[in-house]
Amino acid sequence: MYKKITVFFLLFLFWQVGDVEASSSFAVIDVQTGRLLEGSNEYEELPIASLTKVWTALTVLDNASLEDEITISQAAATQEGSSLYLKPGEVWTVNSLLHGLMLQSGNDAAYALAEHVGGSIDGFTQLMNEKFQIAGLNNSHFTNPSGLHHDDHFASAFDMANMFRLALQNEQFKEIASAKSYQPKERNVRWSNKHRLLHDKEIAIAGKTGYTKRAGRTLVTYFKKDEKEIVVVTLNHSNDWAYHTSLAERVFANYDSMKVVKKGKYRLFQKEVIEVENDQYLLVNKEERKKLSNVLLIPRKATVQNPYVWNVTIDHQIALRFNVKKIK
Repeated sequence: MYKKITVFFLLFLFWQVGDVEASSSFAVIDVQTGRLLEGSNEYEELPIASLTKVWTALTVLDNASLEDEITISQAAATQEGSSLYLKPGEVWTVNSLLHGLMLQSGNDAAYALAEHVGGSIDGFTQLMNEKFQIAGLNNSHFTNPSGLHHDDHFASAFDMANMFRLALQNEQFKEIASAKSYQPKERNVRWSNKHRLLHDKEIAIAGKTGYTKRAGRTLVTYFKKDEKEIVVVTLNHSNDWAYHTSLAERVFANYDSMKVVKKGKYRLFQKEVIEVENDQYLLVNKEERKKLSNVLLIPRKATVQNPYVWNVTIDHQIALRFNVKKIK
């Protein structure tokens, strides 16, 4: 009898471990283009915990000023999970709450910011989900601004990496997400960024941590080395600090930064003239470099999707998106 119970228990543990591994994923993308460089289960929809707050912060920055003042509500002050210990009736600036959101992962800050921008949590999450559609992220849906577990709250590692990439294009977000510490004017306290790699690794520039029992450990990190820039995301990975570092080092070793479009004016369809305001780079490995070595910088089949985004397809596998200025 004892042996049968032991065997059954071991089989149960094996099933549990297998289930955790199957529900893990990672993605590494090129910051310049959003192109996937490495990944595993990168499109699987999984809970992401407090990585949600990246999209919360960007949604707030798109709709509010850093100097806006927010009076903390009873509902915000009593949010469960990680907290800044805000008190009802306190007045905080958006700037301070965003730092508390990103560095200390305050769920109370997330709720207060959402109320301010969206009028309600439902109103704010609607803004978040509409933003997904505009950004072309197809494997994500949020039900709250903090990342507390809900069965209909999820993202893929690839989508999460691109959320962070898009957020980095906002200079205010980039400054907040890369801050190692911050002292709010509203309270005599100094918050230290929970993202350990920002304190330990020179190539780790910005990021966000996350954890719930259902999501496990989640992590996003922006790495930069010379002209190479990548975002790494892991979902439900227990050894995420070391894994992010090893992934960054491997990608930086195996990929080179290749200039694929030079700054200047270009004419398309014999009518439309566009101006590429900066040289554009692509991270490529050795095999991709060979394929791209003789490619024209402006292929004849290049198309303008709208006045602000120029979509160029090279080798039918590598899609580049560049911000351009339309010349009348």
